[in-house]
Amino acid sequence: MKQLSLKRKKSLLGLSFLSPWIIGFLVFTAFPLLYSLFLSFQKVKITPSGIKTEFIKFENYAYAFTVDAEFTQILLKFLRELVISTPIIIVFSLIIALLLNQPIRMKGFFRTIFFLPVIIASGPVITDLMEQDVTSIPSIENYALFAMFLSNTDGFLNTILTYLMDNLIIILWYSGVQILIFLAALQKTDRQIYEAAKIDGASNWECFWKVTLPTLFPMIIVNLIYTIVTYSVFALNPVVDHIQSSMFDISTGFGYASALSWVYFVVITIVLAIGVGTMAIRGNKKYT
Repeated sequence: MKQLSLKRKKSLLGLSFLSPWIIGFLVFTAFPLLYSLFLSFQKVKITPSGIKTEFIKFENYAYAFTVDAEFTQILLKFLRELVISTPIIIVFSLIIALLLNQPIRMKGFFRTIFFLPVIIASGPVITDLMEQDVTSIPSIENYALFAMFLSNTDGFLNTILTYLMDNLIIILWYSGVQILIFLAALQKTDRQIYEAAKIDGASNWECFWKVTLPTLFPMIIVNLIYTIVTYSVFALNPVVDHIQSSMFDISTGFGYASALSWVYFVVITIVLAIGVGTMAIRGNKKYT
């Protein structure tokens, strides 16, 4: 009986520490989410006497896909950029983490350099950098090497290369957290595994594919989720900007903006499910 009482006391103590987060989540996250779902089925009018709603079923959602052509175009363009940018960010982060894991001098300095943009980057900062044309390589299309690549590739690859060059700095700018995650995983890898592989005659390339990559696979999935979520809530995201402009538009209002938000949420959830599911299936087939 005393032991059960002690367990109950520990449970209550744990809940007491968790209670600020639970209360904050319910008040500032769960309630606004549910309320926005309610508003997405309403025609919202803000009057001097308060907010008035009128139930209009799925008209806001129908309007998004049948009338608001700009939203679908912006959403499709964003998804294309997301599909291109996410693998680039993850691959770049992995390469930098592998380099920083080597026995080189001033490793702490280089880690700070790559992580510093995560701290100072914000919507106004990025906007100002874009206006100064420092987020892309200037006149890259005039370089002979780049022009040669474009002339020897098809349309889809041309689109990828052009997008990469136009947004290279922004893509590299948002790789700081992913680099630290990969670096932490690399530093926890048992060096004896590499020594055993070397004794068996494995080359550095074989060690990477047979030892390093399988070890980092869970972190690749974590970085995939983090990159997609971070990219989707980016301050200069055109989809978010369109939702905000619709919210303050008299002809659409809060109800329509709420519907767009939920459409966007479902789309990002589907992208996450497809990305993580594909990686998990490939990982199970390749590393089992």
